[in-house]
Amino acid sequence: MSDASQPDVPAAGWRLKLGIGLLALSIILPVAGVPLVALVGLSAGRVATISGALLAGAEVIGIVAVAVMGKSGYAYIKNHVFRFLKQYGPPAEVGRTRYTVGLVMFAVPFIFGWLAPYASHLVPGYPGNEFAYAIVGDVLLLSSLFILGGDFWDKLRALFVHGAKALFPQTAV
Repeated sequence: MSDASQPDVPAAGWRLKLGIGLLALSIILPVAGVPLVALVGLSAGRVATISGALLAGAEVIGIVAVAVMGKSGYAYIKNHVFRFLKQYGPPAEVGRTRYTVGLVMFAVPFIFGWLAPYASHLVPGYPGNEFAYAIVGDVLLLSSLFILGGDFWDKLRALFVHGAKALFPQTAV
């Protein structure tokens, strides 16, 4: 007799353990295997062939892992991973100072990207290092999304929803 309020938790049987092992292997193969193959000193063609085989094999092993675990085992693993990641996600609401800093961090890469073709000679070290400036801008933009918090994600998402309306907070005058 199972209680309807209890989530479907699979027993830690051999299928779940084997599935977790296969899933870990599917992650380790491309992360560790491809750099090791590149360090061995083979020709570029062989490195590409072996790396491609490792990547394709990792995908197949990942699918096999899900099949071995079954639907309930996969849901169990997915819930645990998302629960862990949610602890480190952006908070729903942030203070005014954090929001202002996040908006500046969000806007600077856009402004710089628009002005760089016209005023690149004014930025020290920019000519010849465009790629480094682009990477810094991308990191700044992505980190600003976490600093701005969860409410900003909703605002950003509303830009792409046709029926979304802006709701401004009532301020006391």
